[in-house]
Amino acid sequence: MNKQWTIIFALIFTLIVAIFAVINVRSVEVDYLFGRSEWPLILVILGSVLMGALIVFSVGIFQVMKLKREIKTLRKENRTAIHKQEDTHLADQTDTQDASAMIEKKD
Repeated sequence: MNKQWTIIFALIFTLIVAIFAVINVRSVEVDYLFGRSEWPLILVILGSVLMGALIVFSVGIFQVMKLKREIKTLRKENRTAIHKQEDTHLADQTDTQDASAMIEKKD
């Protein structure tokens, strides 16, 4: 259900940007570090939206990679802890069996 809401919000946002861009079709002057040029406002708006989306996507990918690395580390730690627990449990069982055997020998 969460993905559906994300898609709905993305479509609404896209529709709003498209309407806003179509309404603003006049040319505007864009200043760069190395010069100036005139571009239709619709291209400036769409270019800005695309650059913003690219930045958000890049940050999202970085976060996903970081979380996957953390999950991998935690799973490894979990496996190690489980093995230690199993070894301790087996050692306790062996000690209990040895103690039982010693008690039986005394009797």
